[in-house]
Amino acid sequence: MSEQCDNNCESCSQSCADRKAPPDLKAHLNAESRVVKVIGIVSGKGGVGKSLVTSLLAVSANQSGLRTAILDADITGPSIPRAFGIKGKARGDGLHILPCESREGIQIISVNMLLENDSDPVIWRGPILGGTVKQFFSDVFWDDVDVMFIDMPPGTGDVPLTVFQSLPLDGIIVVTSPQELVGMIVGKAVKMARMMDIPILGLVENYSYFICPDNGKQYSLFGESRASAVAQEHGLPLLGRLPVDPAIAKACDSGKVEDLKNGWLTPAVDIIKNMGGTRG
Repeated sequence: MSEQCDNNCESCSQSCADRKAPPDLKAHLNAESRVVKVIGIVSGKGGVGKSLVTSLLAVSANQSGLRTAILDADITGPSIPRAFGIKGKARGDGLHILPCESREGIQIISVNMLLENDSDPVIWRGPILGGTVKQFFSDVFWDDVDVMFIDMPPGTGDVPLTVFQSLPLDGIIVVTSPQELVGMIVGKAVKMARMMDIPILGLVENYSYFICPDNGKQYSLFGESRASAVAQEHGLPLLGRLPVDPAIAKACDSGKVEDLKNGWLTPAVDIIKNMGGTRG
């Protein structure tokens, strides 16, 4: 060690025996858990239906034969438990936190499962939010999971950065909507993922169209779809387009998202199954 050493190894280019290794930012599963694939669901802005897409992906993957889990990383705005009708609280076994299970066996952890009241606000700063997400991955007992979907908060702030840096993501799916502004927002999310070397599986467009029950015609309530153009601009596949359908809102509000059996996101699930390592 040099006499002039200030013990700040990060800014030092010298190689010496006292040099400290950089801290390990990675979150690791506990020894009893098994998760084969981890897929993040992201959006550059709020309100595009990211939690809905996460829920539908988990339902579709589960119905296809994969053992499925959801880690709700949207700590300040959790909505996953309500969509699945889960009102119970997470328990512990003395070693780990035990996730709640949906009616059809999807393992779910969300901050609402740890709060005394679902309506209690989570008023935490960024580092605590990020630490909670890492704990959800490491301290929960994940029972033989083929694919875990992570519902991430919108934007490119602390929690998305924590997920990108700390969790072993095998890929992300970007959620968008038809508005022209969203094309720019998608670009931000895509660039962030590529800067972090996270594979992007493709795009899903929500609020894409509405089919009138009276005449069967299709209408673009939020403007003409730009999903194909945005996907092509970034060299990504378009994995699905979700309609504006009152039945979807009703199912989520009543906790019955698992009753929505459809093929909207089958291409996305097929890509995940073909990634290898899963049993489905």
